[in-house]
Amino acid sequence: MNMHSIAWWPILALLVMATAVDIRSRRIPNWLVLPFLAAGVVVNTASHGVKGLGQSLGGIALAVAVTGVLCWLRGMGMGDLKLCAAVGGWIGPGQLGIALVATGIAGGVLALIWAACHGSLGESLEGSSDLVSAFWTKGVHPHPSLVLDNPSARTMPYAPAIAIGTIFSFFAI
Repeated sequence: MNMHSIAWWPILALLVMATAVDIRSRRIPNWLVLPFLAAGVVVNTASHGVKGLGQSLGGIALAVAVTGVLCWLRGMGMGDLKLCAAVGGWIGPGQLGIALVATGIAGGVLALIWAACHGSLGESLEGSSDLVSAFWTKGVHPHPSLVLDNPSARTMPYAPAIAIGTIFSFFAI
């Protein structure tokens, strides 16, 4: 189902606002993403009936499944999850899958740039190695120090990566 003409401009507007707010405040507020999520379901259902509703719900479910794991591991905030779910409500699971892969790649590149600009590239790479090693030896569990709620953890806003991945998805299909 091609929903580009319906979704492109609203998603672009949301991503620009979410990125600006996340960079400034390190939060993505509910007042921004939740009405947008609901609007995606309404627009797709009104435009494509039950099939549109299914696409919206599928996109939301995929976003929650993928980013929910990262939130459970405390490596991603709930605002990021809700932003991905809102985007998924507009573009559906097929395009969102592409967006999530591209978001992961963009997030990795941005994390390296962020760490280099903040003088913590070596520390960040060592932390990534510790995280992978802990997952390999102890299973997938939140790392005791590499989590968002650790005041000494170095974190970065993730809405820019979500924006890059989502925008890429419009050109990839």
